[in-house]
Amino acid sequence: MPDGAPHPPPTTSPPAAGTPVWIDGALCAAGSAAVSVFDHGLTVGDGVFESLKVEGGRPFALTRHLDRLTRSARGLGLGDPDLDEVRRACAAVLEAGSGAVASGRLRITYTAGPSPLGSDRGTSAPTLIVALAPATRRPDTTAVITVPWVRNERGAVAGLKTTSYAENVVALAAAHRAGASEALFANTLGRLCEGTGSNVFVVLDGELHTPPLASGCLAGITRDLVVEWTGARETDLPLDVLERAEEVFLTSSLRDVQAVHRIDGRVLTAAPGPVTAKAVRIFDERSGADLDP
Repeated sequence: MPDGAPHPPPTTSPPAAGTPVWIDGALCAAGSAAVSVFDHGLTVGDGVFESLKVEGGRPFALTRHLDRLTRSARGLGLGDPDLDEVRRACAAVLEAGSGAVASGRLRITYTAGPSPLGSDRGTSAPTLIVALAPATRRPDTTAVITVPWVRNERGAVAGLKTTSYAENVVALAAAHRAGASEALFANTLGRLCEGTGSNVFVVLDGELHTPPLASGCLAGITRDLVVEWTGARETDLPLDVLERAEEVFLTSSLRDVQAVHRIDGRVLTAAPGPVTAKAVRIFDERSGADLDP
């Protein structure tokens, strides 16, 4: 996309009215799906979620995503989700939506359930929602910006995938206004952290690096696989590494491995570079060979 162009369209679309959604034990059409207006996930963001890539009607890395869902729930002090129920819900939604959505995003949302209008939780059972939406493949390269806001690596929810996403919404809107698809954060120490919904990798002297989890970044599923499969190093990096990195790429469940061709005003004319291209190839080969690595 040209520099300064209007913000890019989203990679996923909202579910159509007839697309099935699982809510608390049953399938229903998206147009009639509803949760309580007192649900703590709605009123105060007291919930966790996972977004999975779906290819050919099948989810990628489901076991890893469910493990992280449990870790995030425990980090919030929620009871463990019933993973057998979550798997049944995913299978039911994918089966019911297979005719309409072959490739897309499967989202699992798990909240504290109906609660008082405040920060205190109630005694109701948690809410489980599984929804499916179509997605289009991302471009091979993209533009990003850095933003003045920071991640708090010492915060109570650092590293948890919670439904409290307002600061990501604000940062992503700023990226779109700048003709970019992602915004990158530093942490409170000025170290490179992550994007609004992605992890970031940089190439320095031909070597591949990504910020460590101690930076406050999310333990991304695609990030973890790229580290395992490419031997990338977890390195504490200053934010200004983006001004001198030879290559930069993003990872996420919907992006896979995506090269960056512009960071703020800096253009990386050779994107994707050789290290990024190799990471793309390795990820495509390994993920294609095993849908639940």
